[in-house]
Amino acid sequence: MAYQLAEVGRRRQPLGSRGRAFSRGFMSQRQPFDLPPRTETEHGDERRVGVEYEFTGLGIEKIAKIVKAAVGGSIEPESPYEYEIQDTPLGDFKIELDYAYLKKLGREPHEGHGGMVALEKLSEDVLAAVAKQVVPYEIVCPPVPVSRLHELEPITEGLREAGAQGTGESAIYAFGLHLNPELPGTDATTIRDYLRAYVVLYDWLLEVSEVDISRRVFPYIQHYGRDYLKQLTRADYGPDQAGLINDYLSHNASRNRAMDMLPLFAHLDRARVDEAIDDGLVNARPTLHYRLPNCEIERDDWSVRIPWTHWLAVERLASDPQRLAAATREYAEHLHSPVTGLIRGWTSRARAWAEGSA
Repeated sequence: MAYQLAEVGRRRQPLGSRGRAFSRGFMSQRQPFDLPPRTETEHGDERRVGVEYEFTGLGIEKIAKIVKAAVGGSIEPESPYEYEIQDTPLGDFKIELDYAYLKKLGREPHEGHGGMVALEKLSEDVLAAVAKQVVPYEIVCPPVPVSRLHELEPITEGLREAGAQGTGESAIYAFGLHLNPELPGTDATTIRDYLRAYVVLYDWLLEVSEVDISRRVFPYIQHYGRDYLKQLTRADYGPDQAGLINDYLSHNASRNRAMDMLPLFAHLDRARVDEAIDDGLVNARPTLHYRLPNCEIERDDWSVRIPWTHWLAVERLASDPQRLAAATREYAEHLHSPVTGLIRGWTSRARAWAEGSA
């Protein structure tokens, strides 16, 4: 089956009549997003997806009011750099300046006397003023059932109308839109299959997402190294959960991956992850952490629906054992063939597997 994916997510180009019609379709009607083939977890619950927006251009109070207007709830400031929107129908939302030191200063009362307090406060204010020019605010959404992802669209629209600035507004805005989907199972085979589907389609995802150069030059969304790709795509690669985690950590002991597996693996085996990377920044949760897409909140033709639609290609391939086995075998051959790699890249084949024409 061929999937209609090619038009979705083309950016930085004037919208033609077809593009305008597409934009009106998903931006005004707020139709439910397409669903993955598997919509339930191993426990029979509807799968949920966390979404994280990164952007600048608005103050935290304004952001909080926009989120409240979009989804309800009550605004609860935690510090000058952290707010929560609590008790919404979807759960609790967090808004924070994505800068650990400022958040720490904002939570701690100032101690001391006279000039030292003033100096510390001045330093904090100056640091905050500088940080707000280059460090994004982040909206961390609660896990949302896959059938209700479209209910986040009013947030996107409210932020855009208020003047939020995303990836395309500056050469230094390396801002992303993160998707954190729960898996249909956390057994080693399911996790391996999602990893395989992702790496097979990575070149296509990079192309169709048109990842901004500002995000490519920073280290935050690195791809897996070739040695790990070869190991993952070996025909006989079928480790147990501990082996899968160990293999990943031996090659990827970093949060700076476009597909960051550390939150999931910390949820499954915290001690094993902490032994490899103990920086206190890995938040354990039973989800993938897909960090590749731009956050183009400023564009009229952009929506969370776009990166979600791209992600669904991974879901479909991971859920089709026969197609996944064939795609993985072909990709492994590509990795082991230096001649093929020099003459022809993998993007066209990744596109064919993504669109269902392979």
